[in-house]
Amino acid sequence: MATLRAPGLPVVEDGELISTHPATGAEAGRVPVASPEDVGRAVDRARAAATWWAGLGFAGRRTRLLRWRALLARRISELADLVHREGGKPVAEAVVEIVSAIEHVDWAARNAKRVLGPRRVRSRLILVEHSAHLAYQPYGVVGVIGPWNYPVLTPIGSIGYALAAGNAVVFKPSEYTPVVGQWLVDSFAEIVPEHPVLTAVHGLGDVGAALCRAGTDKIAFTGSTATATRVMAACAETLTPVVIEAGGKDAMIVDADADLDAAAEACVWGALTNAGQTCIGIERAYVVSEVHDEFLARVVDRARRLTVGDTDADLGPITMPGQLDVIRRHITDAIARGARPVLGGPDAVQPPYVRPTILVDVPDDAAAVREETFGPTLTVTRVADVEEALARVNAVRYGLGGSVFGRRRAMEIAARIRSGMVAVNSALTFVGMSTLPFGGVGASGFGRIHGADGLREFARSKAVTRRRGPSPLPAMTFDRTPAQVARIVKLAQKVYGR
Repeated sequence: MATLRAPGLPVVEDGELISTHPATGAEAGRVPVASPEDVGRAVDRARAAATWWAGLGFAGRRTRLLRWRALLARRISELADLVHREGGKPVAEAVVEIVSAIEHVDWAARNAKRVLGPRRVRSRLILVEHSAHLAYQPYGVVGVIGPWNYPVLTPIGSIGYALAAGNAVVFKPSEYTPVVGQWLVDSFAEIVPEHPVLTAVHGLGDVGAALCRAGTDKIAFTGSTATATRVMAACAETLTPVVIEAGGKDAMIVDADADLDAAAEACVWGALTNAGQTCIGIERAYVVSEVHDEFLARVVDRARRLTVGDTDADLGPITMPGQLDVIRRHITDAIARGARPVLGGPDAVQPPYVRPTILVDVPDDAAAVREETFGPTLTVTRVADVEEALARVNAVRYGLGGSVFGRRRAMEIAARIRSGMVAVNSALTFVGMSTLPFGGVGASGFGRIHGADGLREFARSKAVTRRRGPSPLPAMTFDRTPAQVARIVKLAQKVYGR
């Protein structure tokens, strides 16, 4: 007799994690579940591989990473189809995600030496007899705990940069998208078959916890703020450093001089892409009063035209079945507090789908304003001016990304948003900009992936001084004389006392 499984819900049977499509329940694949001992052995193997990988140097790693990039590019359609079959994401959205990931691999491979290569640093007067040298060394083994909503781009944002910096990686994909995670590992092994430089361990949350305690040299985590605190607690037991990309409640500010059609287009895409299951998605919009009504009308018109379904639709299913309850609660709570749906509403939640829902007159204490919804919903709020908009945008505990539409003051407004990233006259674009860091503040986490900061996140800085001559004013020795100390004081007062 066939076993009945809830579509999209991870199931462990006979030592295997079974992954299914969240709408149809069709099996996407199976992967072996790792025990704590398996996780420990994976880290041990990775440590041996890390020595070999670091020994290749920047040039050797660059060559192999660019070959992996090329393989990913040749197989975009194959991988996009798998992302759709496992997580329900529309194929077109999966393609955009994969192309962004490929760009990050390319940039990390090409720029690792420039960012992390050894260099001389200028000396200062107090130690003029020494030369100063800076080097960046890989941590060794980095554990990456990935999310399900962007199962290619988000993990590669850590994996690609950690590998370029010279580390081996043990990757724990989300239990909702393990097959995509294993595909990435297998594709890398085709390029680098010599050693397990990139490996995967699969399972539920206990496997992620085991990875935190398995002796990795750093953990990169992407997921909810609640889970992030548990990851940090586990890593704190061994003082294992972490980089955390947690939840968001990103907002768009629309100023009076904004291009309203462009703002509405970006807002709808930023809020509803991937069915709203985006950590940097626009969940709130604050619009200056004089353009509020026109902006809202354009947003509703665009959102109403979007299609929802499994095949050839703009919005796919909600990947994690439990998230449907959160989305429904946020909508009903807002309405109970006086909000008004101008599109959608409680009836928009039709498992496993949620139709676009736009709410107005939502009070600031509603869950739809203060908590991460992670669904295709948007609150649109009228404000008197930009100052009110900024105050309300910055009133939540999250600070991941954001968006500003306007002309004259847009850059000034962007600088005042409490977040790690802002897109001006666009939405979400910073995630694809490989030259810029990605990360948040507050309850959205800390540390950075992507860009030069992302490379440095996965390397230890090492400072070296080298004596190049005798000390004209010996300070760091017991052999100094009172007269020399007096000269040091005189020099310090002359140089720094003005």
